[in-house]
Amino acid sequence: MLPPMKQLVQFGMAVLAMVCPVAAPAGEAAVAEAVSDPIRQMQAAAEEQGVASWGYWGDQPGRYVSWSNHSNRLIPVYAFGVPKTPIGGVHSIYRDAERLRALYGRMPDNTLNPEAEYFDQTDVYRLQVAAADAGKKYIVLLVFDGLDWTMTRTAAIATRGRVDYDSGRGTGFAFQDYQGCPTSFGLCVTSPANDGTKVDVDAQAVLNPGGATPGGYDASRGGATAWTPRASPLYLMGKDRDCPHAVTDSAASATSLCTGRKTYNDAINVDPDGRQLESIAHMLQARGFAIGAVSSVPVSHATPACAYAQNVSRGDYQDISRDLLGEPSVSHPTPLTGLDLLIGAGHGVLVEKDADQGRNFEPGNKYVADSTVAAIDSAAGGRYRVALRTPGRRGADVLTEAAADAAARGLRLFGFFGTEQGNLPFRTANGDYDPGFGNPDGSDDPASETLRKKYGSQIHYSPADVEENPALAEMTAVAVDFLGRRERFWLMIEAGDVDWGSHANNVDTSIGAVQSGDAAFRAVVDWIERHDAWDDAAVIVTSDHGHMFMLTEPEAFAAGP
Repeated sequence: MLPPMKQLVQFGMAVLAMVCPVAAPAGEAAVAEAVSDPIRQMQAAAEEQGVASWGYWGDQPGRYVSWSNHSNRLIPVYAFGVPKTPIGGVHSIYRDAERLRALYGRMPDNTLNPEAEYFDQTDVYRLQVAAADAGKKYIVLLVFDGLDWTMTRTAAIATRGRVDYDSGRGTGFAFQDYQGCPTSFGLCVTSPANDGTKVDVDAQAVLNPGGATPGGYDASRGGATAWTPRASPLYLMGKDRDCPHAVTDSAASATSLCTGRKTYNDAINVDPDGRQLESIAHMLQARGFAIGAVSSVPVSHATPACAYAQNVSRGDYQDISRDLLGEPSVSHPTPLTGLDLLIGAGHGVLVEKDADQGRNFEPGNKYVADSTVAAIDSAAGGRYRVALRTPGRRGADVLTEAAADAAARGLRLFGFFGTEQGNLPFRTANGDYDPGFGNPDGSDDPASETLRKKYGSQIHYSPADVEENPALAEMTAVAVDFLGRRERFWLMIEAGDVDWGSHANNVDTSIGAVQSGDAAFRAVVDWIERHDAWDDAAVIVTSDHGHMFMLTEPEAFAAGP
């Protein structure tokens, strides 16, 4: 197999021969000079050739793509300013049979581990509660949707331009390196209670409690650490016939982060039987905290949904947004109080039908019903200053002006942006917004084409797409400033594009998404430092689940973007 740069040159020469035959004889030097975005070209060459020396997605080294879904890899947790809380090592729930049975609702197979150093995703909820109980006034949960340790390392190498670590916390990003306050690092299990639960959205009922496939974590198969070299991809992908533990989705895992309870895949803050669970945001709102959520993907997607909503199905987007914005919903005819701030994407995605959303679905915007936007708008007497993507205007300016107006008039803030794919523009490893490639499973069937359209293949953003949408870091800066006018706040931030890039098996877009999330972290830290507030602040950086990128040649990314 050719080394990565030879692959790039060979691929580049083939492209030049097709589009500019006269230039082809200029040789490898001319082609190498034309390759100004090496990681994008690595991705392109891997898709063209179906194999890459530097890595692959799934369990087959000879195929660049054999898996396009989530995994149950152990997930990093970085805590800043959080009071010491006994959750890992000798305190790990995975060492205690009684607590483990209570966590899963049964004793999960091959999961009890007397040597476990890792803890559970539900413990992230306990870290937040401990911070609030200790008197912390500003609590931030930053969730990189779909980011595991391997992709973090890959992105750090590409961003830093060198291979600095092969285990542990790592270095290269601000969320790895920041030492401006007490900080700690650990790994958590993300497994759900089960997969395969069926529900009735209109009745808000679970039809088959317990689902089809139970959760659990077998460290002998999945690894005692996130960097264990002998971990089984087959097991982590849920394909081990001898121990088929369910692979988590974003809804079950975000419910764990926000409520401290395990549940079934697709659940939004309800337990395995469909009973509603109180989230950390509900608890802290009752204590006088301002509450907010920010996301680079649709505002009613699973992760921001779990900040506050309650629903038996993650696909019931319009009802979820009704919960988030304090409007009557199928699960709350008498509405919840609603968030003080909600900023994210989904604007411009229009659909006429959506069976997953039940009988009260309204044609129009898929993620937030047009009637909901109208009802909450302060221009019509509602409680929210609404900021929408506006033709010809910088998204950051639209959002900043709306935030200032909302603060001056004592209103809440709803910012609604995005592209036709539903997300903010995908940033790539070199910092531009030209994702180009991404082939979810290597086939040409209609389902694959749908995934390619959704997750990033051949997406070309217009200048307006980039200009009229704020970046995640800009959204975050507005959010902490707006909420920080109150005495106390809790804020969830989701860097959601890591998941979208990884579903597309697109290492270039995934790296760019990690960089975008790191910029959001820096925006939070900048606010805390400007206010000299670390004594009052707690920040937790983690992910809801991993994917299955296997990095085999780290030095291939060391040239940087």
